[in-house]
Amino acid sequence: MQTPVSKDILTTLVVSAILIWLAPYVIGTYTLTVLIIYGMLGLSLGLIWGFGGILCFGQGAFFGLGAYTYAIAAINFGESTLPMVLAVLVPATFALLLGAMMFYGRLTDVYLGVITLVVTLILFKFINSTAGPQYVIGKARLGGYNGIPGFQTLNVPGNPDAYIWGDAYYYFCAVALVIVFLLVTFLLRSSFGRIAVGIRENEVRIALMGYDVAARKTVLFGIGAAIAGLAGALFANWGEIVTPTLFNMPQSAEIIIWCIVGGLGTRLGPILGAAGLAYMKFLLGQQSTIDNTLITGLILVLFVLFLPKGVVPAFSGLWKISFGRRGFGKMHDTRRKRRARHG
Repeated sequence: MQTPVSKDILTTLVVSAILIWLAPYVIGTYTLTVLIIYGMLGLSLGLIWGFGGILCFGQGAFFGLGAYTYAIAAINFGESTLPMVLAVLVPATFALLLGAMMFYGRLTDVYLGVITLVVTLILFKFINSTAGPQYVIGKARLGGYNGIPGFQTLNVPGNPDAYIWGDAYYYFCAVALVIVFLLVTFLLRSSFGRIAVGIRENEVRIALMGYDVAARKTVLFGIGAAIAGLAGALFANWGEIVTPTLFNMPQSAEIIIWCIVGGLGTRLGPILGAAGLAYMKFLLGQQSTIDNTLITGLILVLFVLFLPKGVVPAFSGLWKISFGRRGFGKMHDTRRKRRARHG
């Protein structure tokens, strides 16, 4: 007999395989790849905000930190395996240190948002000011506002000449997103995940039960940063250049909008919100009649007013009403009444 967890895993794998196979027939793999990367980035914030209650304005900073870490390490090592690992570990370590200072300092949500926002701005200003030849890490020049181009992109481990690009890179990113999604699912269904949700609902009660709230929030914050760092490394391989725009405020603001539109407190919502809005932005970028920022802002206002819980919770509720147990129960009652009338 299958458990709910095994059914969820099987459903995820089957649906993901079908979508990965069919999507290239609708959208080119080059565009699909970046949509998948943005989906992973949205999931990173959806985890810590939607399930941990930690509103972070610095997810763009972890994304950029992962991308820059990969680019610098790839230039110095000449291959991609270790740089990919470092791109996950560096943002995670940075987030753990930052989170420990914030959560053990008992800062409230407003101050958490301000600090993560300031950290993002500091990194953006710093990277922009590194144009001089003295800003070098090993063989890699930071390049300032010009960024870092020309680094080793993803390759088969142990074979730097065997590049993974094009359609193969699309499938690599898609599988990576599925793996991250499943890991997040395991995390949320573990005791750690359930306690994290409890902290979101009532932090004082969880603390009175004897749990170290600050430590658990710090770890969750670090996991979210690790996922964002992985997305940053994948983005660096996709664009083959990293620039300070990865750290700018519009990027961080868009991540928050993705989660709101897709649906906070869901695993799928931030992914769909990120992919959908990013693709809409891509389509709007092909014309100059309407400003992209205006459309994005209008969508956010409309969703906050009419679908405050987001797309996924709204469709989930509609599905339960229409086809759930209540829906089938109503259909059964209607049929029974008809049979009673006709004798």
